[in-house]
Amino acid sequence: MSARSKKELRGILAAVTTPFTSDGAAIDEEALRGQVERLIAAGIHGLVPTGTTGEFTTLTPEEYRRVIELYVESAAGRVPVVIGVGSLSTRGAIELAQYAEEVGADAVMLVPPFYDPLDFATLKAFLSDVAASISIPIVYYNVPGCTGIKLGASEIAELGDIEGVEYLKDTSGDAVALADLLASRGDRIKAFNGWDTLTFFGIASGAEASVWGTAGVVPELAVEFWEALAEKKDLERARELWKHLWAISDFLESVNYVAGIKAGLELIGQPAGPARLPIQPLPQEERERFAKILDAAGVLSAPAAA
Repeated sequence: MSARSKKELRGILAAVTTPFTSDGAAIDEEALRGQVERLIAAGIHGLVPTGTTGEFTTLTPEEYRRVIELYVESAAGRVPVVIGVGSLSTRGAIELAQYAEEVGADAVMLVPPFYDPLDFATLKAFLSDVAASISIPIVYYNVPGCTGIKLGASEIAELGDIEGVEYLKDTSGDAVALADLLASRGDRIKAFNGWDTLTFFGIASGAEASVWGTAGVVPELAVEFWEALAEKKDLERARELWKHLWAISDFLESVNYVAGIKAGLELIGQPAGPARLPIQPLPQEERERFAKILDAAGVLSAPAAA
């Protein structure tokens, strides 16, 4: 393994979809490339494919690698690409992480095996093994609702002592633990917010990035919000923008997230195909509710009944 590389990750990192054809049977490569161009043109600071929003659990091994390759190729070094890596075995995670590095990814966002929850010692061994296999940094994906692994701030900070585990995407919804990490443990691991409705809180508390599915739907709004809150320290403007971003984020957390994101993309005129089964499309009444929220934010372009 070569010397460990370090890519600065900062700003709004859009958790992006895997676009599928209308029947859900294949990757829509043209739509994927178009999605990358749209997000980069909007000023997004980084891309995070093949995570929860990217439906990684539904991809065949061949599709998984193709999506990784397509996102890295399409971004072409203009913004960092952080590849979501999830597998039920250490070997599988290592193979995916190594492939991501091989094709040019800047980091990997690593979720631990998510069927049989790991104890803390086993989790550290898993992270150590994957980190030792690559030279790009790891973002630990803390999502206890999916993995069953619930960690306190001190345990998360301890993960940062593993060489190569540089960052945390916190999707725990535990604002107190996130505040603890940001206020007193940033020298051990750099925490990013990953819970949509805590984005204002996370950035205001000092998170240097937010991994945010909402940003894939309304990238201009998300980037303007980052500029107002994190860069210009314009609290008043940030609060105005947050009213719309909160409504969108709150809606997405009230429905199936992937179905909501894909419905939102269709409603703004940037369809990415359906979510893969068994995930069902949003019910019509929820779609109409989302259309009203997007309309209030000034981004709706397609009729709710489309």
